[in-house]
Amino acid sequence: MSAALDEAAGTLLAVWEAARERTTSRLSGAQLRAVMVIEQYDGINLRRLATLTDMLLSSASRLCDRLVAAGMLEREPGRYDRREISLHLTPAARRLLAELRTDRRHRLARILAGMSVDGRAALLRGMREFDEVGRRGEATVAEGWPVLQPSGERIGDPLAEPTPSAPAVEPTPPHPAGEPHPPGEPPVARTA
Repeated sequence: MSAALDEAAGTLLAVWEAARERTTSRLSGAQLRAVMVIEQYDGINLRRLATLTDMLLSSASRLCDRLVAAGMLEREPGRYDRREISLHLTPAARRLLAELRTDRRHRLARILAGMSVDGRAALLRGMREFDEVGRRGEATVAEGWPVLQPSGERIGDPLAEPTPSAPAVEPTPPHPAGEPHPPGEPPVARTA
């Protein structure tokens, strides 16, 4: 089963990579991952970012230097400890992430349009269950990579003990705001 899923996931990964190349070509994969973690944990400190991205502290610091120089990241003294630096995304970084997600959703919508209604519904059900199990799995945290939550959803500490699973995230359509959701097409869950 895992081998078949690995093969099938190739198309999904290709969609993700095509969207990343088109919208975030200025950022490396590590930089994009850091930006997504900082979006998730606004005000995170450098040590925590290094932990969540499985980087050495010195590597995370250099990566942040490059993100600051690219206009994607701002540093400010921490609220509770002025010696600690808080990391925040700039409006440019937030726009870039929004463009990435929009592009990804449009690409996914084109593929989903070619699937049967039953196939789309089964895919969504299976992906939601896969997501739920992955988010609460201790193995993902133990291996050093965070499971990123949907955009805008504040989560607890991923290194803390797992908690009972929360209800599924409300799906959002893969279409631009204002466009109607096509009849018979299941909505696509939001992604990070």
